[in-house]
Amino acid sequence: MSAESACPIFRIWEHPTPPQDVVRIGDHWLVNRRALIKKILVDAETYSPINALDAVRRIDKKALRILAKHQFRLPPTLANNATPSHPVLRGVMGSALHPAKVEAQRPWLTGLVRRRVSRLMPALRSGAQADIYAELARDIPLLVLGRLMELPEHDIAVTKEFSVAALELFWGDTDVERQCELATIVGPHHARLRAFVRSGVGWIAELRRHASEDKVVAALFFLLVAGQETTSQFLGSLLHRLVGEQHALIASPVDIVEEGLRLEAPIVSWRRLTTRPVELGGVSVPSGASLVLNLFEAGRDGMTSQFRPGQPGSRQHLAFGAGVHRCLGASLSRMEAQVMVAELAPLLRRVRVVRGPTYPDNMSFRMPDALVVSARIP
Repeated sequence: MSAESACPIFRIWEHPTPPQDVVRIGDHWLVNRRALIKKILVDAETYSPINALDAVRRIDKKALRILAKHQFRLPPTLANNATPSHPVLRGVMGSALHPAKVEAQRPWLTGLVRRRVSRLMPALRSGAQADIYAELARDIPLLVLGRLMELPEHDIAVTKEFSVAALELFWGDTDVERQCELATIVGPHHARLRAFVRSGVGWIAELRRHASEDKVVAALFFLLVAGQETTSQFLGSLLHRLVGEQHALIASPVDIVEEGLRLEAPIVSWRRLTTRPVELGGVSVPSGASLVLNLFEAGRDGMTSQFRPGQPGSRQHLAFGAGVHRCLGASLSRMEAQVMVAELAPLLRRVRVVRGPTYPDNMSFRMPDALVVSARIP
């Protein structure tokens, strides 16, 4: 960890929230209050999304050359799009993630999770340890997304390696050497996505009617990261919390998931760029300022940090953002988490944590590496 990453920007979930509503940290303005964050998210003119996918650390020219070799480009498409093309692109992508289509995946997903749990239980009963993040949460969101979006059937491990590398390259605390290593993973996979886009199947063909090849590739790139990696990370954090707070398992899966979204937000912070001078929380912020929205704190603002499913206000979180850029995959993430909680509740009541997840330095994402459990001693 670099000296600078000891500040809240790269491990926001570990640091005490500053008492100020808005505080400057290095090149960024950290916004901590829920009301201010929502105000920013719903006003895309004053607070532009164009910096949402910019690398937090400037990518060195050596790494850029590796990416350019594979025609890597990220033009405005979804999260970073402030142009008139955004509603059209969002509409096409949204139709593929329609709540009815998402709900139709519930029976298949339920069966998949049950089969995996049934394979784990004998080993746990015999005294063995199990990594339930790897076995039950890491790849399932990608499998569901692949069925919904007719995505290329690449090896799961390859796609997961790519998505994790992308999160570190653009949002991590990286030096030049590490950036080059990550670029050698992200670049080739980006080229494979371009080949898939050129095949023009399903919703990709519809998107091609409204956008250039570069924009469609960028949309697919973002989808493969945001559409599954954030959910698998959320599941890792939620399962860890539920093993430690088993009293919560008596609540309904819907209430458990909403409380989890409040306290274990899939994305811990997000960015906006001011387009004019503004005053936020009594602080004068100049035009062109990088705002870091503390979504991790937004769920706690004015509420307890204790896990209490079903409490008043539990669903008024900003885990999926707000406004015209609100997460397209909200219903998908909720459905997946609800199935996981419902099917894993009996297992979670019988285990204890042997090793909880550790997380690398990152501005916006917590990337758990494992959640190892064993059977509880009666």
